Amino acid sequence: MTNSRNKHRRPCIPHTGKTNSSLRFGWISSNWSGYARASDKAKFRRISAEWNVPFVLPSSKSSYSSAWIGIDGYENSNLIQTGTGHDWVNGQASYYAWWEILPDFETVIPFPVSPGDRIRAAIYKINRTRWCITLHNLTQSWTFRTVQQYTGQQSSAEWIVEAPSVGSSISKMAKITPVTFKCCRLNGCSPGFVAKEKGIMIQQKQVVSIPGAPGPRGDSFVVKRNG
Repeated sequence: MTNSRNKHRRPCIPHTGKTNSSLRFGWISSNWSGYARASDKAKFRRISAEWNVPFVLPSSKSSYSSAWIGIDGYENSNLIQTGTGHDWVNGQASYYAWWEILPDFETVIPFPVSPGDRIRAAIYKINRTRWCITLHNLTQSWTFRTVQQYTGQQSSAEWIVEAPSVGSSISKMAKITPVTFKCCRLNGCSPGFVAKEKGIMIQQKQVVSIPGAPGPRGDSFVVKRNG
């Protein structure tokens, strides 16, 4: 089990530029890659998706990655999220599940996770301040559920592969096999992803993680580690 007491995810303040449209993505981040939707008017009250737990490949130094869904955190400082972690620490791979509500650190879910497992996650609003976070490991047949207080503005929704922060610094992105997000839903419907919602991760001037085009139904995509 990864020691995650000092590990957390952080909001994304993306960089956008004039060249992005020609490259068919909408934003750049040093810690996020995937799809994010933001709206000043819509209130996102439910998000869900399925994905595969990637395999972690060896690297010379410790490196980290997470796959998750969440509400808020894109251009704002709140965030409720749940997902899986896949790290390379002290010469070995580590896999686990977690949930997190900023500004607190992640809470590890005490059930087994292995590479290749199929994960189904959902976050939804129960009432004005109470939310349910649910994570199913379809491969290992376990379900985790927790109800938590959350009062964020509900102005963004995300499906993300991230290089989490360890201590006060964004970590080096782990070398992982592709992560396929499927059956993505937002407020109960297909999000209908578009190119401007797609973001790539750049670390030390190198593209390290990039999502592909949406699937034909607009509710799936693949994130690939570059290099």
